[in-house]
Amino acid sequence: MKLTSFYPVLGSTRIEESRDFYTRLFGFEVTFETDWYVSLRRPGDPPYELALLDPGHPTVPEAYRRPVRGLLLNFEVEDVDAEWDRLVVGEGLTPELEIRTEEFGQRHFIVADPNGVLIDMIKEIPPAGSYADAFVGEAGS
Repeated sequence: MKLTSFYPVLGSTRIEESRDFYTRLFGFEVTFETDWYVSLRRPGDPPYELALLDPGHPTVPEAYRRPVRGLLLNFEVEDVDAEWDRLVVGEGLTPELEIRTEEFGQRHFIVADPNGVLIDMIKEIPPAGSYADAFVGEAGS
């Protein structure tokens, strides 16, 4: 299989609010928009994509027509402390998990989007103790 693209599509009953959240706070741009679907792309190398879909739309199989639940999006960044200051201190987002350092190799915090999708803002750091041995390949070197 030759993969040409891969991106999450979030079932959202709050499409406009979610579009504004991701464009204003995370630098995504709208590439396609209807009242039931919005395609977003964050420019850069590589570009990142995300889409929002009204879960009640007929293209969604009937048994699955509900908003997204239990999803966590990881945003790996260069300076997680600066993102804490920007999003939590500056923008007033409520932290679902306060900023902290984890032995498994992350400094991170978690906020939620308008749909309750969790966004884990992460800076990778060297893992401690036995966690270093759990990494495979280059990450564990």
